[in-house]
Amino acid sequence: MATYSLRRFTRPEILRKIDRRLLLRFLDPHRDFLTVRGVALPAADGGSGEIDSDGLAKVFMAPDADTPDGLVNALFLVDEMATEEGMDDLLDAAQQAGISLDGSSDATPADVALHAWFQAPALLEQRHSEQYLTNARSFEYYQSKSEPKDPTKRPSKKVLGKLEGDLDDWFEEKRRGRGTRVHLDSKAGELWFRVCHGDPYRREPCLEGGEPAAVHYRPEKGDVVVYNPALGELRVNARSKGEKDLYRRMFGLHLFGNEEFFPETGKYTLDPLRTDGADSLVCSDVPGLKKVVLREVHFRRGGPENEVEIRRADDLFAAYEARGRPLPTKPRIVRAKFQVKFEGARAPRMVTIKPSNIATYKRDSDGEIVEEWLSRRGFVRSTQRADAAA
Repeated sequence: MATYSLRRFTRPEILRKIDRRLLLRFLDPHRDFLTVRGVALPAADGGSGEIDSDGLAKVFMAPDADTPDGLVNALFLVDEMATEEGMDDLLDAAQQAGISLDGSSDATPADVALHAWFQAPALLEQRHSEQYLTNARSFEYYQSKSEPKDPTKRPSKKVLGKLEGDLDDWFEEKRRGRGTRVHLDSKAGELWFRVCHGDPYRREPCLEGGEPAAVHYRPEKGDVVVYNPALGELRVNARSKGEKDLYRRMFGLHLFGNEEFFPETGKYTLDPLRTDGADSLVCSDVPGLKKVVLREVHFRRGGPENEVEIRRADDLFAAYEARGRPLPTKPRIVRAKFQVKFEGARAPRMVTIKPSNIATYKRDSDGEIVEEWLSRRGFVRSTQRADAAA
């Protein structure tokens, strides 16, 4: 079953702006399929004739079981990278790799993405993977107990292959199939891994020729694992607790020879909100921060209905102070949201902390500054701060 989500190539006005020669070259291997779908392409050897952009957009908008997988995969990658940001990224990466992408000075982002597909498809996939990595916002953190001998060493292809094999075994056992791929990139002194793997099999109703039918397929899912050698810290963006624990153990084993190199211990605490009150939000000693405001807390009351009480305000400490009351000493705070004003930013951004290991940022670049503030104010447990400073 062919599935994708396109944002640009389903719009005829975008397709009309793509270099005609490039688009024909891209579509030519699928000429027969498009003809059956009512889109007759002009000759690919430079002949005349307009490309039916409206017809193409309709075909791309509604893939079915007969849509070639090769077309689906290529469309998805090119469409995702056909942005101004994607174009700049591809041109920079190509220059660093010593690759000269064809195209004129007036090439559109889609033109550049297509040139990358023809000349350096591996580079296109790599930069798309990097784009996905930077979109991950919610992480669970694991702190190492000991210093690795060579914390900045990149794992070899052989090591990554063994890691993929062990991950495959787990995913197959959990009915997610085999075929795991681990992509590695370096960014700001960290090792970023994208783990692509199968999800549980799906059966979904559909229409074929106007008649009810069903499609059967296994979706692919991408998780993000980041190792910060300066802190000896692994952070994981994944959906299930089992996947997070898998990555904690397997990355410890294959990168450092020990499944418990990153023990499952808590990193964050929200106790300073009660012990220090509004003083826990002071940020004048943290470069890059202008102001922190507590906007929301979640109190877990539990009981047979698992009750959670949410208190929310523009400034929660100010709201309690106006009533002459401190933040309640009970029950346990299980989540807090902070409004953070960064230097040079026009608008504040939200940061969510959920003990014991989850921090969520609007932008990945916010992480380092916010972590510094959390550590200084005691939101990072003392054992974790000691490990990082050792």
